[in-house]
Amino acid sequence: MLTSDFTLPLHDPILVFLVLLLIVLLIPSLFKRINLPSIIGLIIAGILVGPYGFNILSDDAGMEMFSTIGLMYIMFTAGLELDFNEFVANRNKSLVFGLFTFTLPLLIGYPVCHHILGYAPMPAFLTASMFSTHTLVSYPIVSRMGVSKNQAIAITVGGTIFTDAAVLIILAIIMSANDGALNGEFWAQLIVSLILFSIVVFFFIPKLAKRFFQKVEDDKYSHYIFVLFILFVCGFLAQLGGLEPIIGAFAAGLALNRLIPQSSALMNRIDFFGNALFIPIFLISVGMIVNIKVVLNGWKTLIVALTLTCVALSGKWLAAFFTQKTCNYSTSQRGIIFGLSSSHAAATLAIILVGYQAGILDEYILNGTIILILITCIVSSLVTQKSAKELVMEEKEKGYFTPAALGSFAQEKILVPIANPDNIGYLVDLALLIKDPKSANPVSLLG
Repeated sequence: MLTSDFTLPLHDPILVFLVLLLIVLLIPSLFKRINLPSIIGLIIAGILVGPYGFNILSDDAGMEMFSTIGLMYIMFTAGLELDFNEFVANRNKSLVFGLFTFTLPLLIGYPVCHHILGYAPMPAFLTASMFSTHTLVSYPIVSRMGVSKNQAIAITVGGTIFTDAAVLIILAIIMSANDGALNGEFWAQLIVSLILFSIVVFFFIPKLAKRFFQKVEDDKYSHYIFVLFILFVCGFLAQLGGLEPIIGAFAAGLALNRLIPQSSALMNRIDFFGNALFIPIFLISVGMIVNIKVVLNGWKTLIVALTLTCVALSGKWLAAFFTQKTCNYSTSQRGIIFGLSSSHAAATLAIILVGYQAGILDEYILNGTIILILITCIVSSLVTQKSAKELVMEEKEKGYFTPAALGSFAQEKILVPIANPDNIGYLVDLALLIKDPKSANPVSLLG
């Protein structure tokens, strides 16, 4: 019995979770010592322990569940942390970035796939559409460094929803065309689904959440469970409407954005569980799908992989460059935009897997895409960390964090009296709610 528990790959849930926790515990600290983003370490760890490495863990339903939760959590957090006022004020810039990051990779990718790699129009167009997607794998870096409110990041996150939604709609159109079902009924169903989804998520859910938070104000744990419930309800509704669940997760973050203050205890819980568990396991799962051995299957796989990677990175860099010039951004902001938008993971893999399973794409594109995912995630992490550091220094040089720039917030001091133990919790919650994130002083207790 004991011997069977240690048979590789591990299937005992205790051992599987133990290995995952060990990786999450050790890898970030190790990579911090060598001055590399922990994201790279977690992805590499996933490669090593995955089915194509030492086969310690299998890519089973349990890992798939954690992977799905982690990706949806990243998109949800991105929507939740988005400065809504900044996003609304710069929605045109988000549209500009969304247009660039969608069209440029597509326009570069299609001729390359069709004329250079020699694929027919439909598989070439489907592969090219993959270049337009991006997964915010490196978003935890900017969140941790405290620059997630920067306008360049706001428009990148905002542009993500536009481009991913457009690409996933293209996927649905191509699959319907491949099945011979591209007709008026398909278009009517798609439009109606989008309208109903938007009404439910942006009209009914905020009202429901506001009422829940008012009625159940004492049970703080229920607040977190309710937020998770809303996250997956929105993901399911998006799936029901023919969209990817990650679109629903981002929409859920936007729907709850104004109801969960950035400095609240609930937001701290959301960040804690995401950064400590769900997101790291998602990054490990990304590494587990990478099969380095496919490079040894012949030169064609390597050529296709390098071609796809070059097109993906060049298309995203050009999109960041034109966005910088159009919006008059700095070099570090351009780097942040490129870093965040250059990583390809779940959405990319979903498109290619669906195309492969439908017989539209071949194994060379599939294997090349897996190598592309590894390279772009590494490039994205390195560029994002470097640009985020530059952005922090840039904001300091501009005086965004000086007492003169912060004004009254530099002198803001919040005192919480603790004479009455019965209302300490309420007072601390109120203090965290009204405390401005720019304030240089912590909340103080008055005995």
